[in-house]
Amino acid sequence: MSGIGDCEKCEELLQGFLDRELTAAEHELAELHLNGCDYCRRRYTFEASLRRYVRLTAAERMPPGLMAKLVQLRGTDAQPSS
Repeated sequence: MSGIGDCEKCEELLQGFLDRELTAAEHELAELHLNGCDYCRRRYTFEASLRRYVRLTAAERMPPGLMAKLVQLRGTDAQPSS
């Protein structure tokens, strides 16, 4: 892949490449282009970094003691009722 049309094709494949949803042929095509195109490689790096950031910031931390309370409540829910 080289040239503007190839960058457009790489753009079409980028999200699938990141999600590992491409066919083997599409993956190879995107990978070859990313290895040879600085612009698309920077775009890939940005998208991959953005995904990591979203994953890290989207995970909310539990307040202290909440996990123990949930375990305790789950334990009482597991008890058969009379």
